[in-house]
Amino acid sequence: MSGRDRYAQDREILRLAVPAFFALVSEPLMLLADSAIVGHLGTPQLAALGVAGTILQTLVGICVFLAYGTTSAVARRIGAGDHRGALAQGIDGLWLALLLGVVLAIAGLLLAPQAIAAFDPSPDVADYAVTYLRISCLGIPSMLLLLAATGVLRGLQDTKTPMVVAISANLVNIALNLFLVYGLDLNIAGSALGTVLAQTAAGIALVVVVVRGARRDGAKLRPDRPGILASAQSGIPLVVRTLTLRVAIILATFVATSLGTTSVAAHQVAFTLWSFLALALDAIAIAAQALTGRALGAGDVEGTRAITRRMMWWGLVSGFVGGLALWGLRDLYVPLFTTDPEVRSTLAAVLLIAAIWQPVNGVVFVLDGVLIGAGDGPYLAVAGVIALVLYVPLALSVLWFDGGVVALWWAFGGFMLLRLLTLLTRERRDDWLVTGAVR
Repeated sequence: MSGRDRYAQDREILRLAVPAFFALVSEPLMLLADSAIVGHLGTPQLAALGVAGTILQTLVGICVFLAYGTTSAVARRIGAGDHRGALAQGIDGLWLALLLGVVLAIAGLLLAPQAIAAFDPSPDVADYAVTYLRISCLGIPSMLLLLAATGVLRGLQDTKTPMVVAISANLVNIALNLFLVYGLDLNIAGSALGTVLAQTAAGIALVVVVVRGARRDGAKLRPDRPGILASAQSGIPLVVRTLTLRVAIILATFVATSLGTTSVAAHQVAFTLWSFLALALDAIAIAAQALTGRALGAGDVEGTRAITRRMMWWGLVSGFVGGLALWGLRDLYVPLFTTDPEVRSTLAAVLLIAAIWQPVNGVVFVLDGVLIGAGDGPYLAVAGVIALVLYVPLALSVLWFDGGVVALWWAFGGFMLLRLLTLLTRERRDDWLVTGAVR
């Protein structure tokens, strides 16, 4: 490949990845803002936000397939030159998001007390948590519509519009939270309501953009039962894939908690930093979804291979740079998280392991995005289950042999290595290179 071709590929990757990164970063920043505002109300309110927020993030996180699956399907039709069909596919995704959002919202409203009780909080924390969760559930349909509309626009090769909307929603969220919590003295209910209103506005804004595009190209807007069912069926494997990741993370937290207070504190800080670096890698994965789907839709197998190799290089280099930053800058950021000498010492050892695994993470995220873009969800589901099944004894052996939190992070790195091996095995074959507007 010539230097000019590589330059063109790099520009295309950056054009999609950079706005995607800033859109992704806005979500944890919104959570941080909510935590800061609620934290000044009192410890029970902050604890309630943690419990209710965990439940809410899990419900919405499982539905991330609405963004990923829609990106792949829309990008394929764009590559095939079927712009109207791409937007029709996107509209089906929006209807699925709305239906699923209404179901989850009703379930959350009815089952909020039971869900909160499962965490066994104190009575005052439970009351605040139920209030926050019930109000937040009203925003689930908007959150899922936001996911689906974002997926449509990514498939259309537009990551700038979701970025602008996400950043705007973040700023509106802060203003509304401050006004409702302190101006109207609504306590934690004001925080929940402010976030719901900000997310609803963001969801409406992106849906309007998609609907305008559909009308412009003459795509249907009414519900299409076969299309909605097809979107749901294609999303099932991605739900399985997402669940395997969530279970692996939850298991790591469980083991760290069992190792003691110092271990779980160090683990929590390290995982927070790991998650932030994952946003940068996920931005490249989003570019991979859009570019892979478009190339395969256009029937360009050779181009798909070329862009995949280039993005793998980007993932490797980004992971290497992220690992260096994670380790090299530790003296600057670790004091921001803890002053406990024992936690700092343990954290330093954990961060070294986390840094070592970053290049592996970079390639894993990219290949995950490539195969999602190719619509290869069934393989990703099977690969995720295989990696999880092999990882479980690795993680539990840390408890059996009293290996400590450092050993736990070697085990978690092993999970990522298992994912890398399954993804590389698939990438080297041709089975996933299915061309055409529909996989």
